[in-house]
Amino acid sequence: MVKKFNQLAYSNLDDFVYGSCPNPVTTKSGMVIGGGTVYPEINFTLPGMDINDTTIKKACTIYSNIIDGVLKRAAELYAPGVLVEFETVPDFTENPKYGIEVNRILLNSMKEASEKYGLKSAIRTTPNDLREFSRPPIMRHGKYWDTMLELFEQCAKDGSDFISIESTGGKEIHDGALVKADIRTAIFALGVLGVTDMEFLWKHLVGIAKANNCYPAGDSACGFANTAMVLAEKGFIPHVFAAVIRVAAVPRGLVAFEQGCVGPGKDCAYEGPYIKAITGLPIGMEGKSAAGAHLSPIGNIAAALADTWSNESIQQVKLLSEMAPVVAMEQLIYDCRLMNAATKKGQQVMFRDLLVDSDAALDVQAYVLRPDVVMRISAELVKTQDNFLRTKIAAKLTVQELKKAINEGIVKSDRRDMKWLDKMDKAIDSIPDDAGEFYEQMKSELDMTKFIPSEYGLK
Repeated sequence: MVKKFNQLAYSNLDDFVYGSCPNPVTTKSGMVIGGGTVYPEINFTLPGMDINDTTIKKACTIYSNIIDGVLKRAAELYAPGVLVEFETVPDFTENPKYGIEVNRILLNSMKEASEKYGLKSAIRTTPNDLREFSRPPIMRHGKYWDTMLELFEQCAKDGSDFISIESTGGKEIHDGALVKADIRTAIFALGVLGVTDMEFLWKHLVGIAKANNCYPAGDSACGFANTAMVLAEKGFIPHVFAAVIRVAAVPRGLVAFEQGCVGPGKDCAYEGPYIKAITGLPIGMEGKSAAGAHLSPIGNIAAALADTWSNESIQQVKLLSEMAPVVAMEQLIYDCRLMNAATKKGQQVMFRDLLVDSDAALDVQAYVLRPDVVMRISAELVKTQDNFLRTKIAAKLTVQELKKAINEGIVKSDRRDMKWLDKMDKAIDSIPDDAGEFYEQMKSELDMTKFIPSEYGLK
């Protein structure tokens, strides 16, 4: 049954904090995510190497060494619990037997760490979305769909606590929209193609999770909003465009929770604060301690509402002190200790606001993650149940928030930002409120060889 979110989960801004939410999730090991404690979420991957039947044994050994090292360090630093995220490399999803084998290695090591150290842990298994490997992408059938579902199902059966994905529905159109900073096409990709694919995909994934005593956790707009953030950091597109895309991706992400996801949302889903405000469910976040994976202008504010705190991902390479995943584990634990200590001292709101104030005025992409901004925009989004219309409204409201903030001088901006915001404002106003009508308008503007309409339920 599809859930409907027609009101915010919070009525008081002071309750909207890191580590706590109205609807926490309890893992098999007893970790209560969103129950008052921020847990470190460690993510790691292989150094550059080919994966095949000849090298898979070596890859498994590397993963075994990584998990043993990070769990040992977690125990040495008295972590209250650890969430392990296993993001598969493409070869592990294309050849599910590889991903299944590594997932079992991680599960076994976590069980051993529980017995040896008394360490609580849980695992989020995140197969990557290979459907875009077909060009144009085939979203609802075919070998990539089949192998992905096979990996999800077996890992859930084997004992994964959570399943997630960074899905790519609509990315084949959105990529071009980003390069051109074309907000109309971006809204089409997110609000028509993206939300439709999320409904189809997460209906299947929620079914797999529920059938196998596993939690469906959530998705990420990584391929959309995070790509925009990276392009903005490199100066290819305006920061204000990336900020609008960040919030416009919220309705797409919300679909997973309408279908039955319970969190914690994906770490790289920086749209998570909006999801938390609307659903009251826990979220994973990443920021300054994810610098080993990517740079960003939102290193502190990202932690302000986090329920798990992640390093994003890091390769198994040797640093001066230790292997990189072990170093990342230590950094995350100390970050979480500080947040949890503030909570115990009754200073959770103050510490949240320090995290916010350190970033929010310096970049528009940070500004749109301010808890007050999140709650204002989210309160408007829940007034409609139409996810296409939500996407359009999210973009419009973000433009308005940024215009106001820039005019009042409370966020740093480029001299061209107001021109871009005015341009986006007019473009958004030209979009009809009906998804079908918008699709008919867009047909003449889209490269129809880039996507298959029927894969999104379109004609």
